[in-house]
Amino acid sequence: MTGTVLDHEQYAPAQLTFLANRLSVSANALYREKFGVGVTEWRVMALLAAQAPIPAARICQVLGMDKGPVSRCLAGMEQAGHVRVKPDRADARRRPVALTGPGRRLHDRIIKLELAREEKLLTGLKPAERKSLLNLLTRMRANLATLNQ
Repeated sequence: MTGTVLDHEQYAPAQLTFLANRLSVSANALYREKFGVGVTEWRVMALLAAQAPIPAARICQVLGMDKGPVSRCLAGMEQAGHVRVKPDRADARRRPVALTGPGRRLHDRIIKLELAREEKLLTGLKPAERKSLLNLLTRMRANLATLNQ
């Protein structure tokens, strides 16, 4: 039987998926070992360090994650004392989330390692190539909304 087959070396979604999976798996193992949190907690921490207080819906939107895993992650982070979830007085359904002091300190420890990992990942790329890569990834991300149309 003959037909079209994917060349995974030349198929962008396969390359992106492989890269994302390997980054997540290695980060998850490293962060669990060194800091007692996984990659999902780290992603939430990194977002909250930059944008808090924000509701869980915003976390889902920015990180591209479903509500269930984010909700479970936040519950665990709240129990561990890394985040604080408070009802909004104007809207009881809205519950802004922010890092606590210990959560911020943990973020500050992890970010040093994460930035070193990024530097290793981008080794060999010139500054203009790094800028171009980020530009291309941003443009591809904008195309996600049209994939299933």
